[in-house]
Amino acid sequence: MNPWRLRLLSQLDTLGTVRAVAQAGHLSPSSVSQQLAVLEAETGTELLERTGRRVRLTSAGLILAQRARAILDHMDSVESELRGFGEEPSGLVRLGVFQSAIHTLAVPAVTRLATAHPHLDVEILELEPHASMPALRMADADIIITTTDFDELPLGPDLDLVPLAEDPVLLVLPPDHPAGRGPADLAAFAHEAWAFDMPQSYMANLARRLCRQARFEPRVVCRFSNYMMALQHVEAGLSITLLPALAVAHSRYDVTTRELATPVTRTITAAVRRGTPTRAAVRVVLDALRHDPTLPPLTPPSDRGAATPPSGTP
Repeated sequence: MNPWRLRLLSQLDTLGTVRAVAQAGHLSPSSVSQQLAVLEAETGTELLERTGRRVRLTSAGLILAQRARAILDHMDSVESELRGFGEEPSGLVRLGVFQSAIHTLAVPAVTRLATAHPHLDVEILELEPHASMPALRMADADIIITTTDFDELPLGPDLDLVPLAEDPVLLVLPPDHPAGRGPADLAAFAHEAWAFDMPQSYMANLARRLCRQARFEPRVVCRFSNYMMALQHVEAGLSITLLPALAVAHSRYDVTTRELATPVTRTITAAVRRGTPTRAAVRVVLDALRHDPTLPPLTPPSDRGAATPPSGTP
């Protein structure tokens, strides 16, 4: 069986359509279909069921797609071991990170690793949770930093999780906002202009849920995919917003932050694929993330109580 065709089958299981697999691999849909047909001939097994223009995996196809991930990971692990036999961890590790953790978590870890392991290359990919989890499952990323609180796309039992830190969600206000001090009741801000993240992103869905739980529909005047632009908009007095503390940490913008009256905290987690031995290079990157001296300590699960984002649909 050709490893490249196995990867295409695994991607079809993750992405759901031949067209999506083709777009991810910069191929034509007909090329993907042809290669999957060759894989069926190689295995002598019907892997796909065709209904009109759509295809779906058969039971055998699902089994092979799941086994393919382990096979491909094992091949990568063997190649890495051969390249670094008898030497320190080396090679490329692709680290998928959501925006607010890039400068606060990923860059400091990679900076420390550059000194300790000069033959190790870490490629940082900006990926929000809805994109990083499929990237990890398709082996487009080796490690992701995500959150266990993203209800729209569960992590699942095929991944190993390494809790890193807890990150409270804060109300961010202009510096001269007349609101008082202390924990903020969102209902008091129902008539404000709001800045939101892009639709269907983690923070956009969470912010809308919290506003609706406070019994108002937020008046969204702008949407930014970049937290720095949102902070600049708030600094100018044009809106208020909800952001994780990591996004505001070490910010150069003149804004005011307030904790929420009903605390909301997301758990920041590293994740890797389960089922194959972890490469030495991946292990040292995980260790660097886990032992970051600047991270706030994790709260034991029994003490977290209501300090987690509410579940439900946006």
